[in-house]
Amino acid sequence: MAGYFLDKVKEKCYGCEACIQICPRDALSMKEDDESFRYPLLDESLCIGCNLCHKVCPYENMPERHGSDKYAFGGYIKDEQIKFESTSGGAFSAIVDTFCDENYVIFGAESKGLLVWHSYITDKKDLAKFRKSKYSQSKMGKSYQQVKEFLNDGKKVLFSGTPCQIAGLKAFLRNVNQDHLLTVEVICEGVPSPLYVRKYEQSLKKKFGAVIQSIDYRYKGCSLLGNHKWDFEIMRTTNMMKNNERKIIEKDRWFNPFWSVWLKHLMSRPSCYECPFATTERVADISLGDLWGVHLYCPELYGKNGGASLAVANTDKGKKILQASESKMYGHELRFEEALKYQSPMRKHIDTNPDRKRFMQDLKSLMTYEDINQKWADKPSMRLLWQKYIWGNRQKVWLWNLTHRNKKWEDK
Repeated sequence: MAGYFLDKVKEKCYGCEACIQICPRDALSMKEDDESFRYPLLDESLCIGCNLCHKVCPYENMPERHGSDKYAFGGYIKDEQIKFESTSGGAFSAIVDTFCDENYVIFGAESKGLLVWHSYITDKKDLAKFRKSKYSQSKMGKSYQQVKEFLNDGKKVLFSGTPCQIAGLKAFLRNVNQDHLLTVEVICEGVPSPLYVRKYEQSLKKKFGAVIQSIDYRYKGCSLLGNHKWDFEIMRTTNMMKNNERKIIEKDRWFNPFWSVWLKHLMSRPSCYECPFATTERVADISLGDLWGVHLYCPELYGKNGGASLAVANTDKGKKILQASESKMYGHELRFEEALKYQSPMRKHIDTNPDRKRFMQDLKSLMTYEDINQKWADKPSMRLLWQKYIWGNRQKVWLWNLTHRNKKWEDK
């Protein structure tokens, strides 16, 4: 199958960087295009024609995928602090704690400011840097090479990332013994262009004279009663100003233009609109995501509005580890078919928005962040505000608990 290297069709490149790391002559490097998505660029003067880049490209050589015998689990971690620090219910931390008992290495995405990159840790105490969703495609660096070295040294390796990054790793490893490798993917709905958040930083720099120090896209905050607010997550931006003064900006999820623009699929990577990984056939051992639909088909797992995880084991290895980790969580097995109804990224790739080209032209232009949002971001409808603030998930679960007192799920 002809890949990106032959025809430069951007839909054929996932940005996984496997080709970069396999090249024995460093003839390939990742370069941004005009939309700020990164693609491999070949220096023909260094190329020796070994074709290794083609052999590890997951588009040209798709790794084994697993489509049957799914095991699904829904719930949340018992440790309240970890649950608060996690985007969903903290299942990732429970899985890490179970798999990584000794002689282990953990890979994941960390961030600082607008930068997101893959790194590794050798102590679970440092796991916090990998928690939280980044909503930006991470730079892989030499992580695949490092995974290979650690596996060859006999270490247990847990590697987390997006589905295409897991595929890139699997394609890169080829014949390496992977008995001690556990792959954990995030259920992904496409990666947005970095240009949007750069526009946001330009706006903040103009207002406050400071660049972004950190972004928590889904900060839970706290309610008046002290409970964590999963349904009303906010984007929490920290800016470092003069004299080490910090400016914190918080935007409610339903009034945040980022979510409106991104969920309209106006600025995703071209390959995301044809993603072959958005299916029940998965490459990773375990798939993790939000437990969407929790208030509809498993309200007993809603907990105290602090978030809940859906974990799907795609392999026997993944099932063994997931089931062993359940002792660290509240929850129970779910019917995969039922959970799948509320997980569209596990059923189909995102739809192409016919306005994407026009939006990207505006994003690449001199238009300000405010003008772009004014033109392209939708304000929340009264129906949405009613559903989220007046008669939302929390109220529905409260009513369910009231009518099912004898069957209510109890935190132990």
